[in-house]
Amino acid sequence: MTTRFIVQRNDLRQAGWQETPAEPLADGEVRLRVDMFALTSNNVTYAAFGDAMNYWRFYPTGDPATGCIPVWGFGSVVESRSAGVAEGERFYGYFPIADEVVLRAEAVHPGGFTDGAAHRRDLPPIYNQYVRCAVDPAYHADLEAQQALLRPLFATSFLIDDFLADSDFFGARTVILSSASSKTAYGTAFCLARRRGRPDAVATVGLTSPRNAAFVRSLGCYDEVLTYDDVATAVRLGPTVYVDFSGSAPVRAAVHQRLGDLLRYDCAVGATHWDALGGAPDLPGPAPVLFFAPAQAAKRVGEWGAEEFQQRMTTAWNAFMDPVTRARDPWLTVVRGQGAGAIVHVTSIQVQSPVFEATLAYAAAKGALANYSKGLSKEV
Repeated sequence: MTTRFIVQRNDLRQAGWQETPAEPLADGEVRLRVDMFALTSNNVTYAAFGDAMNYWRFYPTGDPATGCIPVWGFGSVVESRSAGVAEGERFYGYFPIADEVVLRAEAVHPGGFTDGAAHRRDLPPIYNQYVRCAVDPAYHADLEAQQALLRPLFATSFLIDDFLADSDFFGARTVILSSASSKTAYGTAFCLARRRGRPDAVATVGLTSPRNAAFVRSLGCYDEVLTYDDVATAVRLGPTVYVDFSGSAPVRAAVHQRLGDLLRYDCAVGATHWDALGGAPDLPGPAPVLFFAPAQAAKRVGEWGAEEFQQRMTTAWNAFMDPVTRARDPWLTVVRGQGAGAIVHVTSIQVQSPVFEATLAYAAAKGALANYSKGLSKEV
């Protein structure tokens, strides 16, 4: 039997375990034991956007009322009917919360393979890649937890930094990041800070809540840290790019009203403030543009080649791991759990958290995504 964790799509508080028969493998398929994965508010995001952005389609349950939340982590091959994928090999990628998963290994190469299952073929390719740990230059066996927690988000951080630099920061030399304490934001700030002392250096300003301000300052990758209440008076006037990880309409409005035409670009990335989503097409300055990371990745792979692209991102990732894992005052402390009970425990904690409550409220608001999209343009 295969056991996996499923939730009710219309009420994420309702969750439980589903058992299904373990089917024999067909030619080209591999069975992986799911060994470890990250479970954070990022996975709540996948659930909240499950219908709107097709996250439920990666691991369908067979019941349109339920969904399986995908997670990033590691699995080991326990059975293989695919040439080039051997039993015992370990892979990093996108898994269900389950004890095992069957994938269809296609386009097998030394670095890994693509899941070519029919229901995943028209989904974003970045989610269908499984990386062979034995040859992955970014893999360190003792840092699997940090990789599962941060690597998917850091890839976005790396690509945001590259996109802005590729665009010469739209003529600006100041970049403001909202939700500055979020993992993707400080990954982006870290990449921007690596430009210090170079001709393409920019000043990086972090916006955060008063309770997170001290933590954000301690990261050392922001040149200035302001609270949201400071935006209307303390944001310096000058050509600026805004990178919006919060999705908060009031914060976005404050930035636009403060800077007006001095705001050269509004890059919409995330939505950590679920309860404040909304469009504002009448604001001064440029309309927000949704950042589409796969498009920037495809552009750079075309220009640099896949090998150089991977090398550049790996170099940045390895540098990022230094402050994240340093022995004294690391940026990240991993909390570990094991087994079904730990999954239920973490889920119950998140259900009680304000972020989860706000996410559920957002997921239940039928028009929220449309409202947020109002006034945004999508760059591909």
